[in-house]
Amino acid sequence: MDELKELLEQELCEDLQQIIISNPKTKGEVKKIHIRPILLQNRLCYQMAQYTQKQVFHKNLTGEEALLAIMERCQEFKQLQLESSHMQLTALFGKKGNVTIKKKMRNSEKKAVLTHNRKKQYMIEPGEKAPFLVDLGVISKEGEIIHSRYDKFKQINRFLEFVRDVEDYLPKDREAVIIDFGCGKSYLTFAMYYYLHEKKGYDVRMIGLDLKQDVIEHCNRLKDSYGYEKLNFYVGDIADYKAVDKVDMVVTLHACDTATDYALYNAVSWGAEIILSVPCCQHEMNLQLKKKKPKNQLYPLFSYGLIQERSAALFTDAIRGEILKEQGYKVQILEFIDMEHTPKNVLIRAVKSTDRKKIEIGSRDVATYRDAMDYLGVTTTLSRLFDEES
Repeated sequence: MDELKELLEQELCEDLQQIIISNPKTKGEVKKIHIRPILLQNRLCYQMAQYTQKQVFHKNLTGEEALLAIMERCQEFKQLQLESSHMQLTALFGKKGNVTIKKKMRNSEKKAVLTHNRKKQYMIEPGEKAPFLVDLGVISKEGEIIHSRYDKFKQINRFLEFVRDVEDYLPKDREAVIIDFGCGKSYLTFAMYYYLHEKKGYDVRMIGLDLKQDVIEHCNRLKDSYGYEKLNFYVGDIADYKAVDKVDMVVTLHACDTATDYALYNAVSWGAEIILSVPCCQHEMNLQLKKKKPKNQLYPLFSYGLIQERSAALFTDAIRGEILKEQGYKVQILEFIDMEHTPKNVLIRAVKSTDRKKIEIGSRDVATYRDAMDYLGVTTTLSRLFDEES
């Protein structure tokens, strides 16, 4: 053990990557121990994580405390593995107290990440010159995130990650037209324009549409003050907006109930390459389930109002996804943001498929969303819109 102690004294430094102590000699509560170096207030310390069957307990130690704790715990385990920038070490502990040490020298450029909490990488970093975030009350003039608006800051960056993943579908040889239906205060509209035009250099014309006159006027004043010449806001209704003939990307965030359906229908009609939709306040299917008893085996589950409401919302979005597939889109239904921040956390992301073959309507080889609607005894606005068109 003296040789191991001497080696540990040498390796407990910032070159250390990790130490793992495993394989307990007896059936104790702790199953594994993991030690890594961290910086606390610019001081090198060591975080010890002790893993039980269901939990993990963390403790931060000085170098002397870490050495003492490791030597004590080695009495209870059969194996220790150490990795540093220049060494791999394995120590095996026998029943009679004997220790077998195997060392392998290495030349690694990999360094341990010493920060206590790794810095989150944002699409728009705190302190970045994004004046709309200041005016919308998300960050201070000094670039610090306003504590009460942290969820909104996180939501904006999460949404921009979804945009980044599909931005290659935007045209690069001409102006791209993007419409945001139900833009509201336009946190995400401004963020999209800033990211795509100011940061990435895309030639975009962006339109924000909402029913509230005062909100639209406010957004137009802000965009004028920033010099965002190709960003404009108008008062208008999602259901009957006809001011453009061709749109490349349609965004609908928290459009209430069937307004999402009209936005999706318009997007398909315009031939939009990209659709990003976060539905909100979905009542249509839930009201149908309340009015009549579905003739299927799921009905007993709907005796709980909360279950029925959430199920109806999820079924509605799944049917929307299937309809978009039928219209020639590749569709994903994703978690927009953690449920702890908002219950409105489902995002439908659709991009036009290069395979233009549509699902054969009425094919009996595979169940369709129409079969699902028949089973539940419901219909949806989006399905009716496309049925009326055909």
